[in-house]
Amino acid sequence: MNDLLDELAPFVGRICAPIALDDGPDAAQEALTVVFRSLRGLKEPAALYGWVRTIAAREAVRVARRAARAVPAELAELPAPGDPQLAADIRDVLARLSPEHRAVLVLRDLEGLDERTAAERLGLRVGTVKSRLHRARDTFRKAWSA
Repeated sequence: MNDLLDELAPFVGRICAPIALDDGPDAAQEALTVVFRSLRGLKEPAALYGWVRTIAAREAVRVARRAARAVPAELAELPAPGDPQLAADIRDVLARLSPEHRAVLVLRDLEGLDERTAAERLGLRVGTVKSRLHRARDTFRKAWSA
């Protein structure tokens, strides 16, 4: 179990961090808990990473939704695009997106999944994923250039 945890923890963290932002470690912990509790139900061991990715994305969205009860910042408060702390700028822009939009962006643009696979992982229809992806990219672009 320790070897499996060592293998999966960075993978889960990489998925949860950009979706749940500051609550990424909590989301990763929740996801790993679900993974280990449900491990006996995994029917196809070769599908481990896809199965774990699905759990991590769903848990990250759930944790981010729970944390998003606070009022989000206005898009006009974004730092200038030329700011030297580019990573902080990107994180700040991502923070203005809903957890659902962040999840679609992460699975599609960072993880490289196609829309169909992302839809399966998130339990959504393909059209919903495409719509959220379009809105998320549009909002990100507008916020970034503001």
